[in-house]
Amino acid sequence: MKSGLARRLAAVSAGTAMLATMATALLASPAAAASASTQTASAVAKARPAVSVGTPKASPSNYKGDCPVKVTFSSTVKVKAVASKTTVAYRWLRGDGSKSKVKTLVLKGKGVKKVTVKESSTFKGDVKGWQALQVLAPRTATSSKGNFRVSCGGGNDNGGKEVIQVGVGARAWVDEGNCQATLVGRITASSPTWVRYRWVVNGDVVDRDVVRVSSSAKVFHVIRPRHNLSGWAALEIVDPGHSTSNRVGFRIWCKDESPKVTASVSAPDSYTGTCPVTRAFTGTIAVSHGQGSVKYRWIRDGVAGAWQDVYFGGRGYQSRTVTDSWSASASGTAKRAIELYRGSTTGTVTGKVTCEAPAPEVKVWVVGESVSATQTAGTCPAATLSGTGQIYASGATKVNYRWTVDGVTVDSGPLVFTEAGTKTVTFTKATNGTHGGSAKLAIDGAGAQSVNFNAVCAA
Repeated sequence: MKSGLARRLAAVSAGTAMLATMATALLASPAAAASASTQTASAVAKARPAVSVGTPKASPSNYKGDCPVKVTFSSTVKVKAVASKTTVAYRWLRGDGSKSKVKTLVLKGKGVKKVTVKESSTFKGDVKGWQALQVLAPRTATSSKGNFRVSCGGGNDNGGKEVIQVGVGARAWVDEGNCQATLVGRITASSPTWVRYRWVVNGDVVDRDVVRVSSSAKVFHVIRPRHNLSGWAALEIVDPGHSTSNRVGFRIWCKDESPKVTASVSAPDSYTGTCPVTRAFTGTIAVSHGQGSVKYRWIRDGVAGAWQDVYFGGRGYQSRTVTDSWSASASGTAKRAIELYRGSTTGTVTGKVTCEAPAPEVKVWVVGESVSATQTAGTCPAATLSGTGQIYASGATKVNYRWTVDGVTVDSGPLVFTEAGTKTVTFTKATNGTHGGSAKLAIDGAGAQSVNFNAVCAA
């Protein structure tokens, strides 16, 4: 059974593989980079710049003395530019098979331009190798190899022939508790020497270094993944000679017990009506488990607000609702998002308000001089009292009218206007013809108009 450290080793390896894949995608092969450069140049102009690269020079080129030592490589790139601006992309190729990151520089003006580029490396032990410069754009061109040699403490030069025999072995275990894996290797040499080595995990180089070996030495590399990982690892000797250890298999299991925090946000429904108006954006913050506070803040139209706290005190999955108000006095939109402290930010949602002008106020009144009341004799002293009047409205509305005679209601009801205009209302009631009085037409909540009538039967 493997220990916890052995399992974590596996996790680191997978993470390294993922990084290597990303690097491969970013640093296309020289052929691919040249193809892309060619297509771009063809689209801009028929003529393309001419490019040549000088053989790199190392300074110092043959070092003997105390180590570590810094060696600087320089090479001259010559470009016959045909545009006002020319971008040059390049990288260094090394004898151990590695490559530098792609770098760029811009040359201004047309005609022949020269530029010198440099790279420095520090060596801790004996090494013999070369470096070359590869231009990827505006055309592909690769220099010849510039050789160099470093001999620490006088080196072990024997007419350019390595006489030291180096052996290598490796083993590994996994530390489960800390979700990491430690690779442990042993390098042996028949005579004291500096040895350049590298660790390979799942086919990708994850670490390289130099170690002084008298008879044997242990070397280490720690892989710290953030997820479960498995695979294999090996230790390679790069110089002197080249040899590889047996592959060591590993498996890392990482248990993440930290609470998972998520957030979402929704916008209020679109609004059309009178303004000003207040609308509310709604957010939901949730945790998978645990107790404590979660910091969050609203992003309002791209501007971050102050941090706020929401507390979780239960068990298992929990969620809390938070709101943010928006006061609109004119038509427009507002955008909101929620950012978690040291976490993710939700997508942005948009609220919309369309302000409409308020409808004009409808006015209602009793038409002046339109109210009349007449008493008609029957078989005295009995008589009939009749009244009529007009009500005007300035727009569509509904009102309640009321007829009263000497303060007593004799008729009432609703009156509906579908548009501006005048409507006539009347009443008829039996009365004592020996008495006169007063009749009034009134509108609830509005005006009124009264009129007197005379008795028609002699007392």
